[in-house]
Amino acid sequence: MYTKTLYAGWADMDFNSHMKNTAYLDKAADVRQMYLIENGFPIEEFLRLRIGPVVMKDEVEYFSEIHLQQRISVTYAIAGHSLDGSRFLLRHEVFRPDGKLSARVTSLGGWLNLVERKLVAPPPLLLDAMNSLERTDDFTVLPSSVKPRA
Repeated sequence: MYTKTLYAGWADMDFNSHMKNTAYLDKAADVRQMYLIENGFPIEEFLRLRIGPVVMKDEVEYFSEIHLQQRISVTYAIAGHSLDGSRFLLRHEVFRPDGKLSARVTSLGGWLNLVERKLVAPPPLLLDAMNSLERTDDFTVLPSSVKPRA
């Protein structure tokens, strides 16, 4: 399982002195970017390809609090994708230092052509990188986001 260790910083806290909801989304996005960079897709490659990931829906489930400067582990797995890779369902779990699950983030997205502003299938090497992620137990095949040409 792809996992990164991060920390809950000052900007991640809310009024109740625990990690705020948007911080979970930010940590998940950071881990996704780390994975892409480590697998040959830094921002420069996305700019060259003129595509980028776009999230259409996020769901966050909360289980236990994280406090300021706590070390957290954030996992990254694939919960579903279309056969052509144009649509994906990503799953992150955030764990406290004691190993207790704090939150689960599930994000539905796709690959956006930055010129045409429409969803496209990723190039083969990017599809391979996404297929290298561990699959969740509830992995599902999604419909393609690519619309047939008329």
